[in-house]
Amino acid sequence: MDVSAVVPLLMPYASAAIAAYGSAVLTKAQDVAADETIGMGQRLLQRIWQRPESQAELESAVADRVQAPDDDDSLAALRLQIKKALAADPALAKELADMLGSATASMTVNAIGERAVAVRTNTGIIQTGDHSHAER
Repeated sequence: MDVSAVVPLLMPYASAAIAAYGSAVLTKAQDVAADETIGMGQRLLQRIWQRPESQAELESAVADRVQAPDDDDSLAALRLQIKKALAADPALAKELADMLGSATASMTVNAIGERAVAVRTNTGIIQTGDHSHAER
């Protein structure tokens, strides 16, 4: 399992869960009404945290992220701890990749309204309207 491919997929979920629950994300029971992204992030982080060798470092990285949610360094530190945990445990990396695969496979994207646009992933410009023009 390529850890460097799993970590970027995992980070948006982890960040959303930390933003919603703070440091309690590692121990809080999942709220039934929680948003799917937050719930997935919480499950992913808790699964990594259940690995005893990762607990202290992950707790520290989550606490730093809670204290500085807009700081790129706290995000990088969290990403590094997740990457280390997955690199040390290939079976865990595979398990989380499978979780992420099923989450994105069940995701639906809807566009509602005149000229609405719906995409799962966009790597370019999306523009609507009469006579619109975009330069890249």
